[in-house]
Amino acid sequence: MSLPVDMEQDGAVAREDGAVAREDEAVAREDGAVAREDADPTLMYRIERPVYNETSIRSQLLSRKTNSTTFKERLANHFRCSSAKAKAVALSSMPILTWLPSYPVKQYLFSDVVSGLSTGIVQLPQGLAYAMLAAVPPVYGLYSSFYPVLLYTFFGTSRHISVGTFAVISLMIGGVAVREAPDSMFQLLPVNGSNMSAIVDTDARDARRVQVAVMLTTLVGIIQFVFGLLRFGFVAIYLTEPLVRGFTTAAAVHVFISQIKYLLGVKTQRFSGPLSVIYSAKAVFTDITSTNVATLLLGLACVIVLYSIKDMNDRFKKKLPIPIPGEIIIVIVSTGVSYGLSLSADYQVDIVGNIPTGLLPPAAPDFSLLPNLITDSFALAIVGFSMDISLAKTFALKHGYSVDGNQELIALGLCNFISSFFQTFVVSCSMSRSLVQESTGGKTQIAGLLASLVVLLVVVAIGFVFQPLPQTALAAIIMVNLLGMFKQFRDIPNLWRTTKIELVIWLVAFVASVLLGLDFGLLVAIVFAILTVIYRTQSSKSAVLGYVPGTGLYCDVDEYEEAVEYEGIKIFHLNASIYFANSDLYVNSLKEKTGVSPENLQAARKARKKQEKANGNHNADLTICVKEEHRNGPSGDRSAESNTEEVVHLKSPSTVHSIVLDWTPVSFVDSVGAKAIKQVIKQYAEVDVQVVIAACSRVVLADLDTLQFFTGDMTTDMVFPTVHDAVLHCTSPRPTAAPANELAR
Repeated sequence: MSLPVDMEQDGAVAREDGAVAREDEAVAREDGAVAREDADPTLMYRIERPVYNETSIRSQLLSRKTNSTTFKERLANHFRCSSAKAKAVALSSMPILTWLPSYPVKQYLFSDVVSGLSTGIVQLPQGLAYAMLAAVPPVYGLYSSFYPVLLYTFFGTSRHISVGTFAVISLMIGGVAVREAPDSMFQLLPVNGSNMSAIVDTDARDARRVQVAVMLTTLVGIIQFVFGLLRFGFVAIYLTEPLVRGFTTAAAVHVFISQIKYLLGVKTQRFSGPLSVIYSAKAVFTDITSTNVATLLLGLACVIVLYSIKDMNDRFKKKLPIPIPGEIIIVIVSTGVSYGLSLSADYQVDIVGNIPTGLLPPAAPDFSLLPNLITDSFALAIVGFSMDISLAKTFALKHGYSVDGNQELIALGLCNFISSFFQTFVVSCSMSRSLVQESTGGKTQIAGLLASLVVLLVVVAIGFVFQPLPQTALAAIIMVNLLGMFKQFRDIPNLWRTTKIELVIWLVAFVASVLLGLDFGLLVAIVFAILTVIYRTQSSKSAVLGYVPGTGLYCDVDEYEEAVEYEGIKIFHLNASIYFANSDLYVNSLKEKTGVSPENLQAARKARKKQEKANGNHNADLTICVKEEHRNGPSGDRSAESNTEEVVHLKSPSTVHSIVLDWTPVSFVDSVGAKAIKQVIKQYAEVDVQVVIAACSRVVLADLDTLQFFTGDMTTDMVFPTVHDAVLHCTSPRPTAAPANELAR
């Protein structure tokens, strides 16, 4: 039975269509495979080149650029004035000029107004309270909350920090003021020889303490400004975060203890210097029976209310448009209660007292106080700047802009120096106010400017309203605001789990600052932090590296099973630079870790010569026993950890013929380190062990050239750009070594 021609043709076409469809499907699968390969490619590292040493690199690959500019021309270019350079200097000196012309009024102004008013409301009671810490009348805290904030608007680079009075700085100022103007200097003898105790002339005492604080502020401003001009903004890196947090926690303890007497209404002497915390606590609790009950009750009520408000702000911060201003509520209510109930007259509750209206005219500081304040001014300058730059960098990172540490130093210096002529004390930035300014939507320093205007309004118009304000209310404000600093005790368990050295830095900064005072405590903490750096260089980890087959990688043979040593080659690695403090450590670790001691090998040679001379046979292949240190045994044997008695052939006293020094972590070498390396290379050369240097950076090579390291037997032929180059060089005379064949492939 035959099919019609048309049907046969249709079947053939169908078969052809099916084949085409199968081919399309195959092509689609291939395309999919290619797409997958393109989507997830495996990068390959393939290169074939000769083994380079430093001599071949300098002669064939690299040549230094010639600088035809003379020193005189470079100096002239540096000091040449142009419109572009003048504009750049103006913009860097006054950062407000960079953002104010393009200030988006519709987007930022309302947020800055709300933030400025909120921050100003918080700044007002804090200025009054922190003036007590600084041992000056409260109105000077208001002055210090106006002038510096106004100036920082023009010179500062951070858009979110709130400059002004700060608890730690104020307490340090108070310690200096009390030391330079103690109560004993202003005691008035009783009239007519009566048995009454001496009376302190508080007006004269306060005036003298203001002079001390003002002169201290002038010095701090000069120091910070000069440091900024000299580009010393980097000094903040020496104040590590654990050090700063331990120090500020100790300062919180000082501040808390100092405010207990105001909370209780107890009259005690103010102490400063070492063990001042212990003396202050002892004085308060010794005289605790004289507690003013009305003062205590009012203070505790303020603490409870303010703590509740702050807790509410934290719990509902996402729902509240602006934080509830607890401080100003406490100030207004306690002032009204004090005035209405006549707490000062009827219950002997201490109040703020006279707040003069208006601003003081400018006046020069008393420079006769300068010699006694220089040391304290350096401590205040460093602490103030460290607090400023740490908070500024935190907010800058969060909001995506940058701050200039040197310009921050200049800004703080100008704020303190210029403001000191208007009777202010040293300022920095406040963590609590900065958080208020940022959380209420502040976008720029316009918020800080408005906050200063709020304080100005109080100073020139309504300052007298706060004269009945109880001091116990200010003490409550200070104590509650310390809670954030006391939470830093949580650092201890975290640091215990992560880094013990930073935990010790934290504890030393805390204990030293509590017991010795903030100034000496800071000095001890900085010295200890520097000593930890030296300790880390002295306890650097050393290793003998081995080759990971098929990778070109070299890893610690004690740590990784895949790492295999080359026969006759030791690759030494120490995670430190080589300088005067650890050059001996480097050499000793090299001899110990590689197990190859030139001294022992020299002793073996001398013993061999004596043995040959005694036997009268200079060609005999005799053996002797030599005690040789082996931290790592030959290839594949990593268990030889102790000194062992080994048989050493007279004609081949060491199985190691080459040592490679991996200088990957070496960032600098000084003259002492260079001499130590040259000496140890010569020692190994005397016992037929060649030493080569690998992975040395170009900067370190330039240092070695300057130190004239490559003289005599020391040439650039012994320096290789990578460990792999050095190993290939060491294995080339011995092609029978097993790993060398793999390397050659």
